[in-house]
Amino acid sequence: MTTPDVDEFAEPLPATRRALLWRLARGQAEGRAPSLVGAVVREGQLVWTGSRSSVDGSAPDTGTQYRIGSLTKTFVAVLVMRLRDEGLLDLGDPLAKHLDVPEAEGATVAQLLSHTSGLAAEARGPWWERTPGALRPETADIFGERPLVHPPGRRHHYSNPGFALLGALVERLRGAPWGEVLAREVLEPLGMGRTSLEPRAPHAGGWAVHPWADVLLPEPAEDTGRMGPAGQLWSTAGDLARFAAFLLDGDDRVLGAESLAEMRAPAVAPEEGDWDGGYGLGIQLVRHGGRVLHGHTGSMPGFLASLWVSAEDRLAGIALANTTSGPAIGAIAADLIRIVAEREPRIPEPWRPLTEVDPALLALTGPWYWGPRAHHLRLRADRGLELSPATGGGRASRFRAEPDGTWTGLDGYYAGETLRVVEGEGGAPAHLDLGTFVFTREPYAPDDVVPGGVDPEGWRAL
Repeated sequence: MTTPDVDEFAEPLPATRRALLWRLARGQAEGRAPSLVGAVVREGQLVWTGSRSSVDGSAPDTGTQYRIGSLTKTFVAVLVMRLRDEGLLDLGDPLAKHLDVPEAEGATVAQLLSHTSGLAAEARGPWWERTPGALRPETADIFGERPLVHPPGRRHHYSNPGFALLGALVERLRGAPWGEVLAREVLEPLGMGRTSLEPRAPHAGGWAVHPWADVLLPEPAEDTGRMGPAGQLWSTAGDLARFAAFLLDGDDRVLGAESLAEMRAPAVAPEEGDWDGGYGLGIQLVRHGGRVLHGHTGSMPGFLASLWVSAEDRLAGIALANTTSGPAIGAIAADLIRIVAEREPRIPEPWRPLTEVDPALLALTGPWYWGPRAHHLRLRADRGLELSPATGGGRASRFRAEPDGTWTGLDGYYAGETLRVVEGEGGAPAHLDLGTFVFTREPYAPDDVVPGGVDPEGWRAL
């Protein structure tokens, strides 16, 4: 086994570290944040942290708690996906199957996760983020006069009450408060001992900064009660680094990689005018500097947070600030990824041959034709296949081998579709059946089984 030329788990090079600190310092100064902490995760390991502060004479570190706002939603979504994977619910279930909530009875679990339930954006007043949750003691108390502002499933409309309902769903199916379930099923297995519903010292104080003067005002930090699943959590850069590593590769003690990939797949079209952003199942999607990032941003009075992951670069960026507004927190976290990716691009894994090969699978590889269009079929690891056009763009997909001798599409046009090998005389592969499309070894050969038939005179010159 060869040794890599560069230790991917080592801290960034000095020039990269300076660029990261510069970006953090610029964000804190231009955003006028009392403090700002940033972190970079590479290959699942925390490799850089930095901070800037103008308050209390000390800078925060990876153990300082900040309120992370709507990043809480991704944690709640993980709990819901665990319930799905255990067979306790289906994402297509109407909420009414599990909870008696007339205001949202037409919405499905998936629609709540993807903010397409049609529910209003905010809870019944007064301003829920700045007032005690005791003002809304029951689930029904979170809804105002117009709980539904769009038909379910029609469009993306961000809804904080929607995630309050998902928290209530977790409580109903687990028989325990959602915060206790989160600690037991997610935080403890991932080693996130500094993430909690209430602040634990050391923690940053939340501030508002005057828009026209460099003066501060303390913000309240209320327990939001039933609305907690929408934005209650406090966490640290160190704990969020562990969560970022989990979002990248999964952890079978919590949620597998396949379910996490499902969460970050776009579930809805982006908002009009925002084609660089989208939403999956409890996960935000953005395009930044040519990279597709997944994660979430968050805000609560006195705090801003952002966590982005680049699966392609195997990098994550985290930024936390204790101010109600000011720093472009999402852009700062995304730039931390960009700086490392551009200055220290990921070294590809070395090519290695397969350790074993099935001659029958090897016989499937090579050119196949969909009508006159040439495609290449390649053999991948674990008996998987990859189909791609020989030239130009087109329908390319990877396929997972199934126990029954078929393959299931993993991405692209053929995601979820079944690929079958149809044998001819002597058991040799005659053609491929891909969702009823026929792929043959020659382009429209007269003896091929092509739906609609092939002209018996074959190809001709005019």
